[in-house]
Amino acid sequence: MNGSGCESAADRRLIDDFVEALWLEDGLAEPSRKAYATDLRAAAHWLASSGSALGDADGAALRAYLAARGAAGGFGPRSQARAQSALRRFYGWLVRSGRRSDDPAARLRGPRLPHALPGTISASQVDALLAAPDPDTAIGLRDRAWLELMYATGLRVSECVTLPVHAYSAQQGLIQVIGKGRRERLVPVGDEAAHWLARYLRHGRPALAGARPSETLLLSQRGAAMSRQNAWHRIRRYAVAAGIPGKLSPHTLRHAFATHLLDHGADLRAVQMLLGHSNLNTTQIYTHVARARLKALHEQHHPRG
Repeated sequence: MNGSGCESAADRRLIDDFVEALWLEDGLAEPSRKAYATDLRAAAHWLASSGSALGDADGAALRAYLAARGAAGGFGPRSQARAQSALRRFYGWLVRSGRRSDDPAARLRGPRLPHALPGTISASQVDALLAAPDPDTAIGLRDRAWLELMYATGLRVSECVTLPVHAYSAQQGLIQVIGKGRRERLVPVGDEAAHWLARYLRHGRPALAGARPSETLLLSQRGAAMSRQNAWHRIRRYAVAAGIPGKLSPHTLRHAFATHLLDHGADLRAVQMLLGHSNLNTTQIYTHVARARLKALHEQHHPRG
């Protein structure tokens, strides 16, 4: 959808202030902040072409924008939902910060989204994936420790690659995690992950760090923090080596962590705490994954499945 307008300097300042508030208030990651800014600038452009401004728009103007966006094509339900979410969050912030007395986005209705279940892998596939790195090299040892840690704790990849060394207590067998919204949680590591972390800290990390001081637990070949992009690239490479079909991501191990816990009888609220979910509804999707797997196993193996 193209608009001939251009957002005003006032709208640009509002968007910049809002994006900064997302970081200050919620600790929102940079990719998410950029996505909000992109959606709001697109709305500001369209509104400007209609003689309105983002900061002053009313509910009718916002509904017209979203309708035009949908009619333009190229935007699926999730893209539309994200645009609406950006508007709702932006105008909520305007009200909270005293810049507006009314919220024109309060009655916006989002599109119905398909109920997508998170992808996961079996325990045997996890074993094959974890065994794929070569522990005789410093990078391979790091990757074995990293993958073991991801599966043992269910950390988000952004949480994992930013862990400082002091966040891990070998004596207590715990990792201290600062998650979304700067919320802190303690997660047990488990014996197998602790074993590989000990080997990595004793042999792999010193080789990667060299003479360069670093507070980060997981280091790159250059002694800097491991990046999210590198994590994605390497897990896909190991998935191919392990013969696991599909495109795996670091998040797949988080899904496997939660699903396998529930498969073995873990309490849903305990899994919620371990994952760092603020809302139990977010965690409940994993119960659907477990049920779907049981149904598939029944259909495959029961004589009358």
